[in-house]
Amino acid sequence: MIKKAVLPVAGLGTRFLPASKATPKEMLPIIDKPLVQYAVEEAISNGIEEIIFITSPKKLSIKKHFDINHELESILKDSKQEEILDKLNPEIFKEIKFHYVNQNEQNGLGHAVLQAEDIVGNDPFAVLLPDDLFFSKKSCLSQLIDIYKQTRSSVIAVNKIEKVNIHKYGVIKPGEIKEKLIKVEDIVEKPSHEEAPSDIAVCGRYIFNASIFKFLESTNFDKFGEIQLTDAIKKLLYEEEVFASIYEGEKFDCGSKQGFVHATITLALRDESISHDIKKIIKEIV
Repeated sequence: MIKKAVLPVAGLGTRFLPASKATPKEMLPIIDKPLVQYAVEEAISNGIEEIIFITSPKKLSIKKHFDINHELESILKDSKQEEILDKLNPEIFKEIKFHYVNQNEQNGLGHAVLQAEDIVGNDPFAVLLPDDLFFSKKSCLSQLIDIYKQTRSSVIAVNKIEKVNIHKYGVIKPGEIKEKLIKVEDIVEKPSHEEAPSDIAVCGRYIFNASIFKFLESTNFDKFGEIQLTDAIKKLLYEEEVFASIYEGEKFDCGSKQGFVHATITLALRDESISHDIKKIIKEIV
C-alpha cells in the first residue's frame, strides 16, 4: 500500500558542528550504525520499496553508504570475514530503489518534501525524519500504516510533550479522540506554551496522500524564509480529514546533543557485546 518514503536529509546540522562540517549529521553513528540507517530500516520493514532522500550536493556520503561496496566486500571475503558482510551490504537493501533529490536551498521541511513530488506522483507516501529515532515492538511507521488502512487519510505521529518544550514542535488541536486515534482540528507550528492548543506535538513520522503537494505549492514562506510542512497540513484540513496517532514506544530526538547521547547510551546498554563494559564505565564516571 505505502511503497514510497521521503527522508529529508539536507539540513546543515549546525548543532553538531564541527562534527557535521564534513560528515552529515545523519551519518553520525549510534554505536556502529549511522542515524539515517535506522529510519531506512524502519521504512523497509514496513514494505517501502523506494527511498527518496531529499539531500544536498555536499552530502555524498549518504549515497555512498547505501550503494553496494563491492571492493570492501571482496576484501572481507578474502580475509575470511564473511560474517560481517551483511553489515556492509545489508540484504534488505538490495531490492530497494534509492533516489537522491538535491534541495539546493534549505527552505524548510515543507519545501524539502515538495522536492519529492515528481517521484511520488499520485501515490500515498511516508515521510520519516531521521533525527527522530523510535523503538517499539510495533514500529512508529507501522502504527501509522494501520491507521491509514482504516481511514485512507493523512496520518501524523504525535506524542505528549511537556509545556516547557512545546515551542519546539508542531502542535495539534485535537478533535474527537478514539483510543489512540485523534481527529486533527488544527495544527500550529512552534507555538508558545501560552498559545499552544494542546500538549500533543508532532513527532517525525507521517503518511500523506499526494494531495499534500497542492498545499505545499501554495504555502508561502514564513518569517524565517521557510515553507513549513505544518502550514500545508493546516490548509489540507480545510478539504480533507487528517488524523493523528499517539505513538507508543521510545523516542529519541537525535537532532539534539542530549537526545543523541541518550540514544547512544541506551543502545549501548542493550548491546550484549558491550553492555557489561558500558555499565562499568558508567559506574566509574558516576
